[in-house]
Amino acid sequence: MEKLSPTTPINLQPDDPRLQKFCLFAGLGQNELTALLELTDTLSFPAGNRIVQEGDEGHSLYVLLSGKARVSIDSSGREVELALLDEGDFFGEIALMDDGPRSAHVTALEACTLLRITRMTIGVLAGLQPAAAIQILGAIGRALVKRLRAGNQKYLDILLRSGLSE
Repeated sequence: MEKLSPTTPINLQPDDPRLQKFCLFAGLGQNELTALLELTDTLSFPAGNRIVQEGDEGHSLYVLLSGKARVSIDSSGREVELALLDEGDFFGEIALMDDGPRSAHVTALEACTLLRITRMTIGVLAGLQPAAAIQILGAIGRALVKRLRAGNQKYLDILLRSGLSE
């Protein structure tokens, strides 16, 4: 099970203007957002706290409602930054899809409020609001493909610079 130490949750409303700005929820209607929010919970982490730990079991995706966070891995005894996350970004989509271990650490750089979406959330949402579940899964898929393309390009750039592609 994921080891989270959330502080007081907030009461997120479906008419919160931030939600429509987030790619994961763009295009969802009031009823769809209401159904989703009834199935999720919010968590808050102070600056400096680790939200998820590389290698831990993961079962949830997190949407950054407010704050900033850093994604990093441990490599040869040092922490390597992979990405900076801002309001509207999400992480944990790989663990959501395969229940595998977390592939990186995520640390709050400033106070963060997160919306937690579990696999069960998506399953129940699919029964209540199928179009909403499809929209969210499609957004997750598009984000994964975008990240895969960026990773492939970095890999190709490294090969070309090192002359290994010849």
